[in-house]
Amino acid sequence: MRLRDLAHSRTGDKGNISNISVIVYRKEDYARLESILTPERIRQHFAGITHGEVLRFELPQLGAFNFVLYEALGGGVTRSLALDAHGKTLSSHLLDLELPF
Repeated sequence: MRLRDLAHSRTGDKGNISNISVIVYRKEDYARLESILTPERIRQHFAGITHGEVLRFELPQLGAFNFVLYEALGGGVTRSLALDAHGKTLSSHLLDLELPF
């Protein structure tokens, strides 16, 4: 099972920071993901892409997590040589995360 089976995502970027929100389809899945989607696990999943701190903000009333990835955009959108390794591309990569259940 992959994260995309339980949730969808929204993204944004500013400078060299990517912001990825993960929103569960069903509220009961929020608790299941709370112990799996740790900042450490997200940083590991983005190894080689994210070179800074990863913060997680919990929004249980919305059934959502917000992750802020620092130093994740190759210096920023206007400085990066990547075609589009920003926003939607990073959220798609996160939704491909394999879950241990």
